[in-house]
Amino acid sequence: MTAKDPTHRQTLLAALAAKGAWDVIVIGGGATGLGVAVDAAARGYRTLLLEQHDYSKGTSSRSTKLVHGGVRYLKQGNVSLVLEALHERGLLMFNAPHLIRHQAFIVPSYGWWEGPFYGVGMKVYDKLAGKLGLEPSQRLSLRETRRRIPTLEPDGLRGGVIYYDGQFDDARLAVNLAQTVIDRGGTALNYMPVTALLKKGDAVSGVAARDEETGRVYEIPGRVVVNATGVFADGVIRMDDPTVPNLIAPSQGVHLIVGREFLPGHAAIMVPHTDDGRVLFAVPWHDKVVLGTTDTPIERADLEPRVLEEEIDFILKHSRRYLARGPERKDVLSMFAGIRPLFRTGDDKSTAELSRDHTLLVSPSGLVTITGGKWTTYRRMAQDTVDLAITVGGLKRRPCPTEQMPIHGWVEASDDADPLHAYGADAPGIRRLIAARPELGKRLHGALPYLRAEVVWGVRREMARTVEDVLARRTRALFLNARASVEMAKDTAALMAAELGRDEDWQAEQVARYKALAAGYLPSLKGGPI
Repeated sequence: MTAKDPTHRQTLLAALAAKGAWDVIVIGGGATGLGVAVDAAARGYRTLLLEQHDYSKGTSSRSTKLVHGGVRYLKQGNVSLVLEALHERGLLMFNAPHLIRHQAFIVPSYGWWEGPFYGVGMKVYDKLAGKLGLEPSQRLSLRETRRRIPTLEPDGLRGGVIYYDGQFDDARLAVNLAQTVIDRGGTALNYMPVTALLKKGDAVSGVAARDEETGRVYEIPGRVVVNATGVFADGVIRMDDPTVPNLIAPSQGVHLIVGREFLPGHAAIMVPHTDDGRVLFAVPWHDKVVLGTTDTPIERADLEPRVLEEEIDFILKHSRRYLARGPERKDVLSMFAGIRPLFRTGDDKSTAELSRDHTLLVSPSGLVTITGGKWTTYRRMAQDTVDLAITVGGLKRRPCPTEQMPIHGWVEASDDADPLHAYGADAPGIRRLIAARPELGKRLHGALPYLRAEVVWGVRREMARTVEDVLARRTRALFLNARASVEMAKDTAALMAAELGRDEDWQAEQVARYKALAAGYLPSLKGGPI
């Protein structure tokens, strides 16, 4: 890789020195910020995205891994949100087929009324999806339900209802969106926290940002600045006006990862109601099972939120109600917490009742803030945001092209059996690396499918800067098997050091940092930490 490559950090940093103001500066490299930057760049605006850590470091890599219409929102009567989500689900499947797949969900019925009740609800769900719908839902007999999910608790089981939604890899989509920004002529930089808002009079006129690797501070002019920092949105708003009260009500959602022996086959489980009113999922993902989620109000957001003991107990308890052999703490391969940026309504509603829809705000200074929403509707959120930013920044109005715009890596079809299928059109590039250096074709660990070549590719083409970037988000090793990922850290650091020109001290520091991070992804067990 050379400094002329579009994703090389020096190339991206050089763009900051170019004269003239950016049309759109986006703060935040999660799903929302990346979507806004893709939209703005695709419309031809001079676009810059700045992320304080790594792309999707926060909430956007910690989802339930579903592209869905929101069955729960239908139950709440929020039909408009369901309609929008189902439409966007269909578009995303066309725009990123290398990352999105159909997933069957079974709602098990234990009461005589549940089968008919949920069956009707899913038919409504199908109808709302229209021409962008997947396979039709249907009621299942007891025999067929047990055939599809043999590990379901048999006591009292009467049958089930099957319906279909989408599944994806959230962090990989985030990386592909960052690449799409660059493909469309924009600039995206991770490890570039915004430290201040620049102003002319009372109007926001740009940002100051610090390169975490060099310490250099850049003053960057922009015609309009978009605050897309999710759970950290209040902090950016206070850079503009320190007197503004909190707008975000953070809520933590937790997931546990267990082995496929708890859910063999291809179908997922959806439990429509738990003790706290949430939906519980058990979903096959990367040859593991995702269990979750929770809804726990918290006082403040953290970049690396930790799972609470009571959240582990909650998920395990509810899993045992529906699985003949429920998982125990010793079965948890990894666990992770994400924080939802729910918008405060000014009343005393619980976080489970607060809006999951997105909210747009414009400060008197012209700062545009987008918050709320979810991965499935990121594209529509971005469209609404850029439409507003055009007005605020006085930009020449241009139509949004993203409804039918391929995302980086797009291929018409990919083989799920191919370990590199999630790279889509980039997979041949990784294979060329292996052909040139056969040792890169070896796995980093026997328990996970990731190849040494993926580390090199992550550095060269996907802007990975740390061991965590590679093991948590360029691959999903940390989220799938935390212990195994720690054993991969030393080799990963060595491969990265060769690409980045780092020394042995850097490697040792990276491994130590990663080991400390990964310790928080396993529940407490006898025998001590990792």
